[in-house]
This record gives sequence, C-alpha cells and structure tokens, in this order.
Amino acid sequence: MRFDASGKISLDHIYTAPDPRTYFQVLRPLGYCVPQLAKPWFDKLIKEYRETEQVGVPKVLDIGCSYGINAALLKYDATMDELYTRYDGSGARTRAELLERDREFSRSRSPAHGLRFTGLDASTEALAYAREAGFLDDTVDADLEANDPTPAQRDLLAGTDLVISTGCIGYVTERTLTRVVHAQEGRLPWMAHFVLRMFPFAPVEEALAELGYRTTRVDEVFRQRRFAGPQEQRGVLDSLSAAGIDASGLEADGWLYAQLHLSRPQRRQTPSTPTAPPTD
Repeated sequence: MRFDASGKISLDHIYTAPDPRTYFQVLRPLGYCVPQLAKPWFDKLIKEYRETEQVGVPKVLDIGCSYGINAALLKYDATMDELYTRYDGSGARTRAELLERDREFSRSRSPAHGLRFTGLDASTEALAYAREAGFLDDTVDADLEANDPTPAQRDLLAGTDLVISTGCIGYVTERTLTRVVHAQEGRLPWMAHFVLRMFPFAPVEEALAELGYRTTRVDEVFRQRRFAGPQEQRGVLDSLSAAGIDASGLEADGWLYAQLHLSRPQRRQTPSTPTAPPTD
C-alpha cells in the first residue's frame, strides 16, 4: 500500500480503469460522500450565478472530475447511493453495455435547468467514459500543474462561468487555477472548492487575490471518507499536527474532512459568512 506526502493512501488505480466500477467499488466501503454533501452548495451557487449574471446555461468546469461524478449529480439529480448501486458490478458486464445503460440514463434524466459541464483531468480513461456516457459535454485531458494549456485546450476552457472541485486541491495547486483563469481572457469565473483540511488553501487564495478574487471559507466541515486503515489515519493526523490543525472530534475519530472555499470577483459583494443551502 502506497502513501502520499500528506499521509493518504494512493488510490491512483481507481481513476484509470476503463469504466467507473473500480472507482465506486473501492470507495463504497470507505463511505466516500463529499460529492453528495457538496451538491446543495453547488446547486445554490449555480442558481445565484444564473440569476446574478443572467446566464441561462452556465458552463461549469469540474477540476479533477474523474468519471463525471459531480456532473451526474448536478445535471441529472443523481445521488451517490444511486451511483454506488449502479456500478456495483451487477447488471452490465462489459464497458459497452455499461455505456449504453448510462447513455439511456442521461437521455431519460434531462436536467430541469440547462448546464454545460467541462471536465478537466489527467485520466484519459475517466474522461473518455464520462464524455461517452453523456455526463460531461467537453473534456480537457491535461496536467495544468506542469504545462500551459494548448490552444485547443484554451478554447475548451474559455467561457467558463463556475469552477468547482471536490478533493483535488492539494494535488492541484494555484498553478492550475491560474492557468484556467488566464484562459478566460479577462473574465473571472466564480469558484467553489472542497479542500481536505491538511492541505493549506492560503497559496491558492493569495494567487486568486492577485487575479481579482475575494475568498471566504464556510465554517462547516464536510466528511470526505473514512480512513482506509490505522496507518493512513496516523499519517494524516501527523500532517494536521504539523500544520497546527486540531483533529479532535474530526479526523481523530476516523474520517477525512474537507472545508469549502468560495472565491468570487472582488467587484461582487461576497457574504463574510456564507449561509448553508436548504436541505432536502
């Protein structure tokens, strides 16, 4: 079992399978749930953006999108429990059969409000599946930590209205976000990032401030998943301790937790204490 510098186990293999079954079958026993907890916050932000900017069909960029999970939840009102059941290994046996079932799902669950989703990820396999299934409208297969986007990739990134993520910040840094903003040619999309607590957001916040953003952090914390075992928990607790973060009642009790950072152009009035979205 491999661990990264933060103490987390490496789950790289679940992002490179030809379909999402490995992803969901590995994460289900760990209770992975942050996309579901993020959904009402993203819904609220998209609604506010649509009304404030008078944009009927916002273009959402999901950084670290993998198999288009956030897109499935937001465009088609799916739930994580529904997706866990969908990809539990029963029913469709081949990738082609699974794709056909998912295309039918996408066709039958047209969103009440238009959304266009672009996925940015370094996994060619995950992007291909999400695009073919109809979860993502466009895909950018790139590592913007290491490289500037190509002209074709800049064209796909251009026109983004909202940028979201649910767990990639820490592996993805201000380098990627800065390159995304520069692709907008002067426009500043709104952003919402769920960030694991052991990863400092200050460098991202500072870089975004230089581009004209103001960032606020939601006080609430959000479960991401259970630790895969005692060794992973010890590693993460060590990282949190080194950063001066108290894990009592949170990571110390067995779960990874994330916090939500909202970044908007400074010309917009951003509440100092964002309010929680309504619960279902």
